[in-house]
Amino acid sequence: QVQLVESGGGLVQAGGSLRLSCVASGSSDSINVMGWYRQAPGKQRELVATVTSGFSTNYADSVKGRFTISRDNAKNTVYLQMNNLKPEDTAVYYCNAVILATWNRPPRQYWGQGTQVTVSS
Repeated sequence: QVQLVESGGGLVQAGGSLRLSCVASGSSDSINVMGWYRQAPGKQRELVATVTSGFSTNYADSVKGRFTISRDNAKNTVYLQMNNLKPEDTAVYYCNAVILATWNRPPRQYWGQGTQVTVSS
């Protein structure tokens, strides 16, 4: 069972920056993909950014050029640097980890508890 612990959320003014961190523990298999999703009140959870173990990244169009995802495989940690934050970025941000199927195990996906990010105008 993989545990994901997020940190770094908070309240910031528009135009400000925050850095989220997520530490994964408890996995005996390599985590193939780590990422961040967010869910605003009344909306569905949406992808923010993902990074593979080979450091390939993917971003939602709404955050391209403002957010940067990075990963430290040795520490099993993923980061999300968020710059030029906007009020519409306000949401609960969830860390996600995906372990692809192996010869003897199905694919697995894990979620953190979430961290609140609030951007005031």
